Amino acid sequence: MSESSADPTLDMSEGRFHQLLGPEPDPAFLSASELESGWGRRWGAQDEVGRLRVAMLRRPSTILEQVAELGEAAWSPELGAYLDPDRRWYWAGHALPDLNLLNEQFDQLVATLRAEDVEVVMAPQLPDHSKAVFTRDPLITVPGGAVIGRLAARMRRGEEQSITQTVAAAGMPVLATITGLGLVEGGSFVKVRPHLAFFGTSVRCNAEGHRQLAAILLEQGIEVKRFQMPGYQIHLDLCMAMIDDDLAVVNSRIAPYDLLVELGELGIETVEVAPEEDWACNLLTLDRRRVLFPAHLPRTAELLSTKHGVEIVPVEYREMNKNGGGIHCSTMELQRDW
Repeated sequence: MSESSADPTLDMSEGRFHQLLGPEPDPAFLSASELESGWGRRWGAQDEVGRLRVAMLRRPSTILEQVAELGEAAWSPELGAYLDPDRRWYWAGHALPDLNLLNEQFDQLVATLRAEDVEVVMAPQLPDHSKAVFTRDPLITVPGGAVIGRLAARMRRGEEQSITQTVAAAGMPVLATITGLGLVEGGSFVKVRPHLAFFGTSVRCNAEGHRQLAAILLEQGIEVKRFQMPGYQIHLDLCMAMIDDDLAVVNSRIAPYDLLVELGELGIETVEVAPEEDWACNLLTLDRRRVLFPAHLPRTAELLSTKHGVEIVPVEYREMNKNGGGIHCSTMELQRDW
């Protein structure tokens, strides 16, 4: 039954009730008062360096137990990795996974975040998705909410639904979803300025994904600049990380040249990772010049600390690198101060 027919004795001819009760387009959706009153908090982030308040993580999948079970039967000399015959997982290097160590290091990552007063939202574990621990990829976040991406690899399809359910259950607005033939993964999206983001197209993120994402974020006043990743490099977070408004860590050996030029033109100083420390860009900024950093990469950490005044919060997370990701891959910001 509609409002107008609920009580036939009411005279609604002059629309007095509707005039009294609305509409109220102001204040706008992104205003602090509107988000806090309607959605519980000021969700999202306008950059990668504001004070981190809420992060989403997911425990490693139990399917990784199959790596140890299959052992040498799954070894691929051509790839230098263990490979599931059904293509649901791979594990880099010849050392079999130490699952106790893997889970201990994950627990330490969660504990460190909580010790930094970061609220941790846990997505449900997915037993058949070996890469689902990398919560960075199924979405991006911007001021006001999340855009759900579309993962490239068949082995990861289905993560998007559980991530959508997780952020929605937390109370975060879902602003849009990538559809059609678009491919967008959050590891290749970097908020560089409040109104500018970088997006790396690659074997995992395509031009159609960029087209959709750029159109969605244009409505939010954000330009999305596209850069082509070299070769089979997959994500921007392997080659750059913002640690302050005017400071970024880069790995120029795998970064798109045009991206490096753009950083310079924006007045952003770049710090090159130390040789043999290619995972050093895969960090998590907790606040401006305070970062969660891989403990096994001391040379880059020392450079950042001594020459650039960056506070390093070390975390042991090396075992997860063999699964194809690191600290940044395993954490997704749902709220930063903005």
